[in-house]
Amino acid sequence: MSLNKANLKTALIALFTAEQDEEENANQSIERLATGISDAVEAFVKSGTVNVNVTTTGTATNHTGGGTGNIT
Repeated sequence: MSLNKANLKTALIALFTAEQDEEENANQSIERLATGISDAVEAFVKSGTVNVNVTTTGTATNHTGGGTGNIT
């Protein structure tokens, strides 16, 4: 499964839209943006799947295989 770029874009647009009219406290706005961006990027990265192939040697039997897992 590929990374879900559309969800990342949607999350960032929602975040910036919510903050665009902030006039009370710029420092709180910066903190909310930083938290929101880091949360969106974490969700984006974790939306991917890693496929691996494994080959081992050095024993009486060679082993090969594959696997799929989520990024955590």
